[in-house]
Parts: sequence; structure tokens; C-alpha cells
Amino acid sequence: MKCNTCAFMLIAIIGITPVCYAKTPTDITSIESVEQETQKLIQTLKAYSADRRDEAIKKAKTALDNLDKRIDALEISIDDNWNKMNKAARKNARTSLKSLRKQRIEVAEWYGRLTSSSNNAWGQMKTGFSDAYSAINSAWKKAKEEFESEQ
Repeated sequence: MKCNTCAFMLIAIIGITPVCYAKTPTDITSIESVEQETQKLIQTLKAYSADRRDEAIKKAKTALDNLDKRIDALEISIDDNWNKMNKAARKNARTSLKSLRKQRIEVAEWYGRLTSSSNNAWGQMKTGFSDAYSAINSAWKKAKEEFESEQ
């Protein structure tokens, strides 16, 4: 199951970006709103006991879907500006996207553990998922800031 989840998430990350995710000026997500969303999710997960697992998992899934959209939007923005970027900026963009993809896989693995954890392991799985989710959001923030500063 873990391999299937990872394979699915990897395909989702580097696979197809639907037309509905095409970037418009109003689609650009602010770093502040992402930080707020991340903190809200982490606080929510901390507050949920194993009795509220299903609700917590739904919130985590929604957050992951939003994360995927932000990564897709960043990648589209990089692609749209690729010809305007110098060699160093291109290298930084590739490195950042590679790091985001790697961390997204790690978050997917923690999400899989979260969904299948026992009541006894619930606390540990919440912490692991929250840490991984927080780390990838920090990486997204860094990549977005670097890309925007190089434009």
C-alpha cells in the first residue's frame, strides 16, 4: 500500500497539471496565507484524538490537495518564465522543484501512515505528518521567494 500511495503521489506531482490549475493573477497564493493554513492544520491535528481520526484525515487531505495546487502553480510560473531566466536562476529553480518533489513524497508517506495508524500510534503519526507538512511548506516558501527575487 505504501508503494502504491507513493507512486500515486509521485505521478500527481510530476504528472499532469490540469487546465483548471492554469495560473491567473488572482491564483497566486501569498506566503502569509500558506503559513496561516499550515499553522491551522498543525493545530487542528494536534487537537484531534484518535476518535476524530476521519475528520483529521479529511483536513490533511484537503491541505495536501492545496499544497499540490501551489506546487503546480509555482512550476507553471517557472515554466512560463524559463526563457527569461539566466542559467543560475534556472539551476536554482530545478533544484528547488526537485527538493519539493522529494519532500512531497515524504509527506505522502506520512499521510499514508496517518490514515492506517493504530489508535496507539495516532499521536506519533500526527506529529510525523505535521513535521513533514511543515517542512514542505517551508521549502515551498523558500522556492517561491527565490523565484520571485530572480524575476
